[in-house]
Amino acid sequence: MGKKRKHSETNAANNVKKEDGAEERPKRTLLGWKNKVEEKQETDSVGFRNKEKVLVTCSRRISFRYRHLMLNVVSLLPHCKKDNKVESKSSKGATLNELVELKGCSSCLFFECRKGKDLYLWMAKSPNGPSVKFLVNAVHTMEELKLTGNHLKGSRPILTFSTNFDTEPHWKLLKEMIVQIFGTPKEHRKSKPYHDHVFVFSILDDHVWFRNYQISCPHTADTQKIDRNDLEKMTLVEVGPRFCLNPIKIFGGSFGGPTLYENPFYISPNQIRSLEKKQKAGKYAKKVKAKTRRKMHEMANPLEVDQLAHMWDEE
Repeated sequence: MGKKRKHSETNAANNVKKEDGAEERPKRTLLGWKNKVEEKQETDSVGFRNKEKVLVTCSRRISFRYRHLMLNVVSLLPHCKKDNKVESKSSKGATLNELVELKGCSSCLFFECRKGKDLYLWMAKSPNGPSVKFLVNAVHTMEELKLTGNHLKGSRPILTFSTNFDTEPHWKLLKEMIVQIFGTPKEHRKSKPYHDHVFVFSILDDHVWFRNYQISCPHTADTQKIDRNDLEKMTLVEVGPRFCLNPIKIFGGSFGGPTLYENPFYISPNQIRSLEKKQKAGKYAKKVKAKTRRKMHEMANPLEVDQLAHMWDEE
């Protein structure tokens, strides 16, 4: 009967084999073959990773139309988080900064509704700023438009900007904030790894206009692949929603701080409504003045007495 080899002898034999230059066989685990060299290469290749997360919330007593707009924006941003409504008070800035920190976000979109008519959008980077306050006009939701465009939920958008964004410093700042907030991070767990729609931001009359288009590609009848010759035939089909942003102020901090820019052409909705009331009140005042002028004219120019006025009166 042969003798068993000692454990020290087997280790020495293994060391001799390693010195000969033979490749070491990877160890097998429950999760598969373990290769330490590949793991080190993967960890070394990892660079900057975008962990942008956006908190989307609104104020109390918001109208149904503006709430639907907020939900449409939430459906377009797979990297956003929703939260309960926040009271629109002077201390809302501190409350929102706490919520952003608790949710682990770095940006915030706050839809603030006042008087049930006016919608303001706060776009802020937390906790150090900057932040921008917009007046939202020309709101059209997806349910209201009923457009033919459609794209997959969670897919990454292509952001396009008009050339006006590179003209002045405040437009450059707005462009950078929009890129960070509306741009879906690469390899986000809720996003799809491809692009099939476009976000268009254009400046017209000192307003930022937003449009969302689907990238429609022609497919062949036999296969689902796209022919390279047909890439020039790609078209854009609008999906929605639509809205217009009128910048009011840009602050240095989050929801406040020093004013970096103030729009000189901004007129608040309250001023517009007061002017309309004054115009209506002016119409009524004109009518009253016309009546008094008529009475004064009749008193100053009385009619002459007609001689035949009492001819047929009974005596």
